[in-house]
Amino acid sequence: MAKGGSFKYKMVIIMRTDLNMSLGKMVAQACHAAVACSELSKRNQTKHWRRWRDEGGKKVALEADSHDELEELAIKAEQLDLTYELIQDAGHTEVPPGTTTCIGIGPNLEHMVDKVTGNLPLLK
Repeated sequence: MAKGGSFKYKMVIIMRTDLNMSLGKMVAQACHAAVACSELSKRNQTKHWRRWRDEGGKKVALEADSHDELEELAIKAEQLDLTYELIQDAGHTEVPPGTTTCIGIGPNLEHMVDKVTGNLPLLK
């Protein structure tokens, strides 16, 4: 756990709100993003992953209005060398196959992640 309640690292999950997914579906998709980003970061940015994990693994859920917005976030994350993963659903339940439902970004230093997602609202 981070000392004094302050974190230096975080991961964010940005959910599309335009798909009107059920709460359970959103949680499942967010879990896919968190696991995918954690695994990718552990392999490719081990130092950031280890520090994030040792702090307690802070995760923040945010919202976006569209697929295009997720794509823009992916481009920004790529430009800053941040781990990210766009999640596409298999289409077995609420959305068509291949629908991009969310993006995970990080873990990385909070101020770096905020350069990509700092203007997004918390998921309601």
